Amino acid sequence: MKKQRHFHRHSNHRSQTNTPVAAVGDHAPLTIRKLGVNGQGIGYFKHKVCFVPGALPGEVVVATITKVHPRYLEGKIHRLRQTSKYRVEPRDSYAGVAGGFELEDLAYDQQLKFKREVVLSALGKYKPHAYKKFDVRPTIASPKQYGYRNKAQFQVRLVDGHVAAGLYKANSHDLVDMRECAVQMPATMKVVRTVVKLIEELQIPVYNEETQSGIIKTLVVREAKESGQCQLTFVTNTPKLIHKHQLLDAIASQLPEVISVMQNVNPGDTPLIWGDQMIHLAGNQYLTESLMGLDFQLSARSFLQLNPYQTETLYEEASKALSLNNNDVLIDAYAGVGTIGLSLASRVKEVYGMETIPEAVSDANANAKLNGITNAHYEVGSAEDLLPQWQAAGRQFNALVVDPPRTGLDRQLIATIMKVKPEKFAYVSCDMATLARDLTQLTRQYRVEYIQPVDMMPQTPRCEAVVKLTRR
Repeated sequence: MKKQRHFHRHSNHRSQTNTPVAAVGDHAPLTIRKLGVNGQGIGYFKHKVCFVPGALPGEVVVATITKVHPRYLEGKIHRLRQTSKYRVEPRDSYAGVAGGFELEDLAYDQQLKFKREVVLSALGKYKPHAYKKFDVRPTIASPKQYGYRNKAQFQVRLVDGHVAAGLYKANSHDLVDMRECAVQMPATMKVVRTVVKLIEELQIPVYNEETQSGIIKTLVVREAKESGQCQLTFVTNTPKLIHKHQLLDAIASQLPEVISVMQNVNPGDTPLIWGDQMIHLAGNQYLTESLMGLDFQLSARSFLQLNPYQTETLYEEASKALSLNNNDVLIDAYAGVGTIGLSLASRVKEVYGMETIPEAVSDANANAKLNGITNAHYEVGSAEDLLPQWQAAGRQFNALVVDPPRTGLDRQLIATIMKVKPEKFAYVSCDMATLARDLTQLTRQYRVEYIQPVDMMPQTPRCEAVVKLTRR
């Protein structure tokens, strides 16, 4: 009997916890307590978390429930009952609809405070050693809050019978046709809109996700800040590009700022933007950008920070964290095309960098030669493989800068760093959660002197940070 009574109590408890507190379409009154890491407002409805994009801390809203999950709800603003004093009018009509504009209705000084809070929140979740004592500094503001993005990567589809280019709505493949975009540098949008018009006029088939047919999938446009020149890449479903010559002739006559036209072939249904095959269609194969007094040749797939007005600030912060002098030997891990290492090469004795993408390594070495830099050398391979090899070969180094992708540092690389123990160490991060996770391991050997958030992407919840680490 005891077992039976216990069973009934347990099943009643489960039925209560599994009973939905709301259904899709219900209206839920909420007071927004804070912003989540993706910029959504967070409130509580009957003790269950509800995420509401576009809602700001302190606001009282009535939200329409859009999704019900076992542990949380999603909603959208139905009515604002009480408005935050920090709410501003967004310049883009896409704010709250497509990704990339999540904070555009929040005053900029509050965006900066939020980004520092994202760092603190991640530290509180992962709790690296002595994290409560970390010096997390105020976020460095971007000199431009609009018109700063040097790259547009827009999907191309048919919408209502017309060629459209833009970004998807949140958590969907519904395309938002972006005719203007306030955060993009102006030439990127001019190129996109002109090319969309040409694709429609020439009746070049665009990609259809359902049938996996058509040709043009994505337009990628990168603009160089110093020159205003652009590189245009067509990402296509097939190597065949019909009406190619008419298209290239029209681009040459209507878009003189486009000095490089490439085609990347990425067939079929894939979440990846880029395929393996690259075809040179017209003009140069590279776009040249200037940073820190140096010129960098960028191939179509090269990584470069999206905000060129703030990139030099980021690299200077990395230099400060390293406290470099001309006797230092610097390792540039996750080097890309060498922008960080080459920018710092004049301040050190030698730079050795590595990158797993052969084209990026080729670009890095070419950029060293382009700028007459003879003390920087880049090799193909992962840092976790090359660092022990270089050490075994007698190559000595005392400084390390890492700038990994959002996934953070490779586990084996962390083990290698802990073994090698470089004296000077700066971690440049674009994801605060993986940064905090990695610091739980690194703080066994290193002390965090400070974390400096840097706003590289105004109007979004994205943040960069530079961490100064010193050996214990």
